[in-house]
Amino acid sequence: MTETGETELVRRWRDLLASYSTVSCALDRTLQEAHGIGMSEFEVLDRLVDASCEKSRMHDLAGAMYLSQSALSRTVARLERDGLVERSMCADDRRAIFVKLTAVGRERHERARKTQRGVLAEHFTATPAAV
Repeated sequence: MTETGETELVRRWRDLLASYSTVSCALDRTLQEAHGIGMSEFEVLDRLVDASCEKSRMHDLAGAMYLSQSALSRTVARLERDGLVERSMCADDRRAIFVKLTAVGRERHERARKTQRGVLAEHFTATPAAV
């Protein structure tokens, strides 16, 4: 790789990181102020709503998200403490833990979804230099 190519590669990487940081901070702040949940909590709720079944395995959620297994576990614990999800053991495999959205969680997601989509639209419809 040439020095120019390497410099461009690093610039693009840093631009991506800056964009992620800007959007994730805006999401975290706005969701917390409006709905009392952060970006990670919302993302868990959103993925549970999008799941084709009533409940999802923690392992499957971890594989689909940007969170480590331990970070996801802490996030789900906060959601459970707030009554937004329920955790249960798998009857067939005691190592597997299921996460299920509660009615309260579904309501909170529905309200927060509009906020989250609004923040995304605000950041992703802007010109690339502004993001």
